[in-house]
Amino acid sequence: MRSTALSAAPLRRRRFFVLSLGALLLAGISGSSAIAGEEDWVASWGAPPSDPVAAPSNQTVREIARVSLGGERVRIRLSNELGTAAVTLGAAHIARAGGGSAIVAGSDRTLTFSGEASIVIPPRALVYSDPVDLALPDLGSVAVSLYFPAGSSTVTTHQLGVQTAYIVSGDATAAASLTGASTSLFRYLLSEVQVVASGETAAVVTLGDSITDGYCSTVDANHRWPDFLAARVAGRLGVVNEAISGNRVLHDNFGPNALSRLDRDVLVHPGAAFVTVLEGINDIGLPGAFAPLSETVSADDIIAGYKQLIARAHAKGLRIYGATLTPFEGTTFPGYFTPAKEPIREAVNAWIRGSGGFDAVIDFDAVVRDPTHPTRILAAYDCGDHLHPNDAGYQAMANALDLTLFRGGQRRGD
Repeated sequence: MRSTALSAAPLRRRRFFVLSLGALLLAGISGSSAIAGEEDWVASWGAPPSDPVAAPSNQTVREIARVSLGGERVRIRLSNELGTAAVTLGAAHIARAGGGSAIVAGSDRTLTFSGEASIVIPPRALVYSDPVDLALPDLGSVAVSLYFPAGSSTVTTHQLGVQTAYIVSGDATAAASLTGASTSLFRYLLSEVQVVASGETAAVVTLGDSITDGYCSTVDANHRWPDFLAARVAGRLGVVNEAISGNRVLHDNFGPNALSRLDRDVLVHPGAAFVTVLEGINDIGLPGAFAPLSETVSADDIIAGYKQLIARAHAKGLRIYGATLTPFEGTTFPGYFTPAKEPIREAVNAWIRGSGGFDAVIDFDAVVRDPTHPTRILAAYDCGDHLHPNDAGYQAMANALDLTLFRGGQRRGD
């Protein structure tokens, strides 16, 4: 195994075409839609459902999302998959974001669902909007405005948005800006933005916890490590962030566990050809801190979970890359780190690096650790809690990725 920040594990590639690097395009894939004449949709942005909360009542929520891939046509996915009751959506619009709560003049589009301007989304269900023509540049931002009439009790959200949403009374979905709006960092219902792209364009899905979700990164700056990756591959590869803060491989309580949400949050995305996995540190750290000690797991338990993720990704034709767990000694979260937990992290990392189980290794531990004290995060990359990177740390993580990993994947039929 090479000791670089990102090294390829032994490959078992019956599923993939073997082509010379000179013949490969970044995320280059040969294929066509599963149905003749069907548009080639590719996931361009995502935020997985994490928690149900009280629904807005007679209010409009305007949410901002920066896509990775641009396109001429767009549609969204709304998820009430964690909701305990049906949600009524009275109206929905999409436009190019113009800064703050404003939209770009002339870009507003009404969204419909099965031809209707409003829809009732059952509990544990999701819906797609009908496509609309809207020219989006690569790394462009959209404003999605959702009107919630009075009457719904709960709504599914993604709680660590790291992005300001704007909330006003009444139906203001078509408003040029939302004067006097209150704000929230939650994502309400919005779980995916898709664009029509070339049939040779694929997406990478980043499955993870708070370190992928962007905890401690600057709000509204798009400084999560998948955002920095999206900037590196702009126009050539979709990047879809499917991380939930506090998430674990094996247990719930900060969103559904990774094994239970793999189909919903990774395999469902059109164009998905690659998945990265940075999960496991919460399986080690949360018991005795924010979870009961009865949920303590061993390195072997986590590795068994990884093997299941690998098998299921391979069954759907995706390449799956394992990221090493980053240091957490000295974290300010009481009970999260103990000396007995560090050997578990090291054993997990040794398996990721040396087993060949994943299709390649992304050595984030090597990127952010302090070389003089490798069980701690480097001070220059530490956001202050000795667990999460800051903006510079997230950028260093993205910069360490070898982009050749995202060449030559066989795009799945949509």
